[in-house]
Amino acid sequence: MSRAWLAIMLLFGLVLLSRPAEAHESRPCLLNISQTDETQFRVSWKTPPRTGPEAYPVGLELPADWVESTPVQRRSLSDGELEIRSVAIELGTLDGSVVSFPGLESIITEVFVRVTRLDGSTYSSVVRSTDPRLVLRGERSAWASMREYIALGFQHILLGVDHLLFVLGLLLIVGRRPILLKTITAFTLAHSITLALASLGMASVPVAPLNAAIALSILFLGPEIVRVWRSETSLTIRYPWVVAFAFGLLHGFGFASGLSLTGMPRLEIPLALLSFNIGVELGQLSFVVLALALARAFRVLEFHWPRWTWRLPGYSVGIAGAYWFIQRTYMMMVGR
Repeated sequence: MSRAWLAIMLLFGLVLLSRPAEAHESRPCLLNISQTDETQFRVSWKTPPRTGPEAYPVGLELPADWVESTPVQRRSLSDGELEIRSVAIELGTLDGSVVSFPGLESIITEVFVRVTRLDGSTYSSVVRSTDPRLVLRGERSAWASMREYIALGFQHILLGVDHLLFVLGLLLIVGRRPILLKTITAFTLAHSITLALASLGMASVPVAPLNAAIALSILFLGPEIVRVWRSETSLTIRYPWVVAFAFGLLHGFGFASGLSLTGMPRLEIPLALLSFNIGVELGQLSFVVLALALARAFRVLEFHWPRWTWRLPGYSVGIAGAYWFIQRTYMMMVGR
């Protein structure tokens, strides 16, 4: 194993220590505002399932001049907690109103907002932790929505430490550039398929087993990296694109946890799905280019490492995968 890749693993280890292992377990919230007559609106607020006795840390704060017409209805669903309320909004004041989400700034997740009017026009937006409030506007251009979902996909892959570690494991196994291109393409194609299927509601996987299986895919790569270091061979080393495609189908469901198409008009779904996937691919490509550039820089600088350190990259991938697999399996068994 090259000394350059060892340095990459050490740098990546700093990232592992600075981020939570469950980056993809924090699913988005959903706010639907539907106009029922000239001044009446139905507000639906959905948050992910609770993981303990405490309420979900992200709340909803409506404008002070929105008057509630009926008491709040609360329901516990299999995939989250739902609040439904009817509000009266003075005619012509919807645009410019500010909706806030207290607590969003302290958690890694997003809020998807959809507004539907009586005339059939729609508005959709994504609120992130960097600015936990939204000024409601009228319909936006397709390009504005596309930029938002590209940014969401880019952020989602860069916050997904487990997905990035799997990609790094593939880089450590694959030596030649043509095979690397084929391997990354196979991974991209596979997770694009399941991302689309999951986002469109055509297929689903329970979150807890999914996260454990993703950790297992990382653990699987550890021994393969060690075999490369020992100049041994295996199916994974000979045909890495096959393994990348197989596990890519699994990782696609993980990517889908960051995209909600619930309640979105059918005409907007293809654009949102395409834009989110473009963002994921741009983030993944940026990571691959950065890793290869750093590896080349370390080779040029000729860093000298003790011989025993050559084994650390393969062991690091395997240990991280094993730790996450045990942790997530335990959380699944205790129902957290």
